[in-house]
Amino acid sequence: RLEDARGEPHSSLRHLRPLDRKTYQNRVWATRKKLWVDRMASAWLIRRFIDPSARFVWIDGPRDRPKKAVGFDFDGAQFTHVDGRVTFEVLLAGFGLEGDAALASIGRAVHFLDVGGTPVPDAKGLETMLRGAKEKARSDDALLADAMRTFDNFYSAYASQAEPRR
Repeated sequence: RLEDARGEPHSSLRHLRPLDRKTYQNRVWATRKKLWVDRMASAWLIRRFIDPSARFVWIDGPRDRPKKAVGFDFDGAQFTHVDGRVTFEVLLAGFGLEGDAALASIGRAVHFLDVGGTPVPDAKGLETMLRGAKEKARSDDALLADAMRTFDNFYSAYASQAEPRR
């Protein structure tokens, strides 16, 4: 299932604890270049729900992380795979977003596409959309811009399904 397993973080057994969003505002966030599903989804989640002013840098490896940048989705990063959860799910848990049914639905698809596990009906469609974006993007910044729209659309669709019908 993995697009490119090289550089994928190993799952750690750290304890997840609640975090205060206020301490994660206007930050630089760093992750590996050549974005794929967990990094794209995590960047979307960060910008939409955690740090609306987030700036992203794409690095070759952990040693290239700028000193004050918040790292995600690589070994040794502050936010990475923990106890079988992918980075997106770790961010959901850390920032108290697991109760949002639409985010949880996206999380299940991201998990399946990143590390496998229980198949998710919409995962193939999400993968196809992201693969198309990756094919036409000339940079990771352009890819993230396109992926942001894709995740916005998935979120809107899931959120409307979760609302009670009138």
